[in-house]
Amino acid sequence: MSNNKQRTLDYRYLRMAKIWAENSYCKRRKVGALVVKDQMIISDGYNGTPSGFDNVCEDSRDLTLPYVLHAEANAITKLARSSNNSDGSTLYVTASPCIECAKLIIQAGIKRVVYAEKYRLEDGVALLQRAGIEVIYLNDNKEDNGTEEN
Repeated sequence: MSNNKQRTLDYRYLRMAKIWAENSYCKRRKVGALVVKDQMIISDGYNGTPSGFDNVCEDSRDLTLPYVLHAEANAITKLARSSNNSDGSTLYVTASPCIECAKLIIQAGIKRVVYAEKYRLEDGVALLQRAGIEVIYLNDNKEDNGTEEN
């Protein structure tokens, strides 16, 4: 696949992850993630509470509750309950991964991470790079003009 076509797809999947983030009940920050393999979405996730918990992410002081799952963790753990395999896949996420999610990404065999927003801590990105994972920051404010090479 040409670099231009890949870049076009990267922007499209990031936009889809941003839309998926709208499903989050978290007030402070909504994050979405998609796992893509062979141009197919094999998993998705957004930040929120574990299954069966109330959809409340913050406490009375507006601090994130400690059991809230990150979008990447939700997408990766959803794969564990499916017949899909994430080896060699790409993770699209609206915010850069934290160190804990970076460990899950490495263990899941994901080979590329494309993200749209930088987080204040960069230790997750550094760990991914140390593990040889291709990490790409794409400014989500840039518009995709829809052109691509065939």
